Amino acid sequence: MTSTPGTPRPSSLDPEIAARLKRSADGLLPAIAQQHDTGEVLMLGWMDDEALYRTLTTGRCTYWSRSRQEYWVKGDTSGHVQWVKSVALDCDADTVLVQVDQEGAACHTGARTCFDEDVLLKDAGLPPGADQ
Repeated sequence: MTSTPGTPRPSSLDPEIAARLKRSADGLLPAIAQQHDTGEVLMLGWMDDEALYRTLTTGRCTYWSRSRQEYWVKGDTSGHVQWVKSVALDCDADTVLVQVDQEGAACHTGARTCFDEDVLLKDAGLPPGADQ
């Protein structure tokens, strides 16, 4: 299914949930995928209302591809499936946290996570004199 930016795509998402969401101008929410048992942050994808609905009802993470302008289910082509354990909105209802059981790599590069290759700061302590 394709759509032009700003054009809402049809969705079966519960209207009460949909009314709470604060989406970007292109109708999307960032969706953070986190390993449910370790807390490891795996990746960030984008969801519209329908992708969120599919994620809530199928037990598999569904995202909206901004580059391809279509839905994709994590693992359908790679085999690296994300099994949904829980889904939560942040306090502003503008970000979704999906706790998953990740099979294989989460990153399209083949890495376990999208956040382990380019660490900008690691094990930073508090500056001298800062309260702990």
